[in-house]
Amino acid sequence: MQLLHLTEDAQGVSHFKDVEIALNEGDFAPPAPVMPISDKEACKNLLYLVLPAGWGGAKHPSPRRQVAFCLSGWLRVEAGDGEVREFGAGAIWRMEDVSGSGHKTTVIGSEDVQLAIVQLE
Repeated sequence: MQLLHLTEDAQGVSHFKDVEIALNEGDFAPPAPVMPISDKEACKNLLYLVLPAGWGGAKHPSPRRQVAFCLSGWLRVEAGDGEVREFGAGAIWRMEDVSGSGHKTTVIGSEDVQLAIVQLE
């Protein structure tokens, strides 16, 4: 996964740089399967993760109160009450189901889903 980084040199001149976000196998929301995931960054937490094409997890609560930003791909999320929503690139949603039975997430189609997640207090 890549991002565009706007930075500045010692003279204060800004520059763009394409940066590869390092992803490693990680356990994001047990009992959902492991997936490629970035390290956390301070903001309270900002992290990037990939749900690979074909990935489908077990029903699980959100690991924290968080807001997700879909960068690419399509996914289906089924809430505990059975309501189903589909999200694609550009979708933003807040998850606060942290202590109940949670939700089930499934990647739709043949493209990986790339997400940016901001975790809240």
